[in-house]
Amino acid sequence: MAKDKAKAMSSPKLWVPGDLNGFFGLCTNSITNTLVAVALMQFVIGFPAEILFGRIVPGLVLSLAVGNIYFAYMAYKLAKKEGRDDVTAVPYGISVPHYFLVIFAIMLPLKIAGESFELIWSVGVAWCFVHAIVATIGAFVGPTMQKLTPRAAMLGTLAGVAITYIAMGAAFNAWNAAWLSMVSFGIIFVGWLANVQFPGKIPAGLVAVIIGVIVGWLSGYMKLEGLQTAVSNVAIAIPLPQIKVLLAGLPRVTPYLVTAIPLAIYLFLESLNNVESALAGGDTYDTREAMLAAAGGTAVASLFGSPFPTLIYIGHPGWKSVGSRIGYSWLTGVTMFLLGVLGLLGILSAVIPLVAILPILVYIGMLITSQAFNASPRRHAPAVAIAIIPWIADYVTTKVNNALGAAGTNAGTLGAGTLASNGVEYSGMVVLGAGSILVGMILAAIVAYVIDRNWKGAIGYTLFGAACAWVGFIHSAKLRFIPDGPFNINDPSFNATWGPVVGYLAMAVLFVIMMNYTKNDPLPKLED
Repeated sequence: MAKDKAKAMSSPKLWVPGDLNGFFGLCTNSITNTLVAVALMQFVIGFPAEILFGRIVPGLVLSLAVGNIYFAYMAYKLAKKEGRDDVTAVPYGISVPHYFLVIFAIMLPLKIAGESFELIWSVGVAWCFVHAIVATIGAFVGPTMQKLTPRAAMLGTLAGVAITYIAMGAAFNAWNAAWLSMVSFGIIFVGWLANVQFPGKIPAGLVAVIIGVIVGWLSGYMKLEGLQTAVSNVAIAIPLPQIKVLLAGLPRVTPYLVTAIPLAIYLFLESLNNVESALAGGDTYDTREAMLAAAGGTAVASLFGSPFPTLIYIGHPGWKSVGSRIGYSWLTGVTMFLLGVLGLLGILSAVIPLVAILPILVYIGMLITSQAFNASPRRHAPAVAIAIIPWIADYVTTKVNNALGAAGTNAGTLGAGTLASNGVEYSGMVVLGAGSILVGMILAAIVAYVIDRNWKGAIGYTLFGAACAWVGFIHSAKLRFIPDGPFNINDPSFNATWGPVVGYLAMAVLFVIMMNYTKNDPLPKLED
């Protein structure tokens, strides 16, 4: 019997019916992110079509194809090694925060300064290349961090981004057309939560898309004009190396390292956390190999003209729960490549209503948040909870800034005092939310170690937090090696400069005292 099983698993299946669920979710997410990035490059920066669609988009979809196919290969290897048929590939794609930043913080100022599109493009590509270097270094540091960090800290910070930017963002947009999106919500809940089989065993994700397309077009929500425009923009473009573009941008990228380095650290930390998420789900991938693969995808992107870094996506437990295995990953990569090279991305977005697909992302956010609590020791639930709070602060800060900008003002003009008197604790939100993925992990690690009375671990993470705050990796809008402003608690800038550093150091002193105060106490029972 064992021999038969080993023989059956000598070649794991490259496609199973459940892969269709994951494909619709992951591919749709990739399509959406790509279209948003392309739209911003086209309408905000004004890139000409020959650069945007002829060279940038081909490089972008090539990086997605290479990464997704390699992660499918990793899943294949793991399934073959362990003789299992339930191995799920880790999802992969472009990083959303990074494409917003490279467009608005790097490319837009260069455009305003009157620089050429070729130079703007080259600086963006060089910025992406720096991310690849830092992510590569992170691949060798990451496994050590994984050993030293409680699972609640790593999964908890993922729960933060899952519940805010993935679930909440998708839900808010979905309810813009609630009459359409709620039908998809119902289908997703019935198929993926209640495990009800639809006629013909059609995957719930496909049912949601089909019904969404039918309702969207019959109701008039989707417009023929949009489809006609998309058809008229179809063009074929082959990805080609853009080494000269990269080399031209490297001398000009130095001023932007203050954003590239901390965000690259964010990049490899999120990839690291998502590998941990896969481990919690039962798929034991080699951490270093997975992170090097993600870094390699970013390198491919920059070498072929894309300014958008890539990473291991959140969502592994969600895709695993709906039966996705190896096929959804490689098919997403192949599909994105063909759509980009053949110029079909716009047509697809013009056919499928986005609000009919967003419930899939809400479901993924729900699953990730659930996993953070279920896969961590029960006693560490408070650590998971505190890891989510910095993400809420970051999310709300972003929404407040956008709202004020739409009104023709900003927080600096209104003043923190005015906002605070109206119930918006803006200063605290900014400080807490800056570097949210690392802040959430640090705070959760401290809480988890305190619960276990592991004072050395708690002290280590408070000192790590102080060091990160000192250089501006966390609790700061910019990278700095010496905090600005005087050491004066009455100074308005104190909280944004010295405050977090002092706070972490004070916690470290407290834990040193506790280590000596409780040294004769019996150790807590760690049953779970």
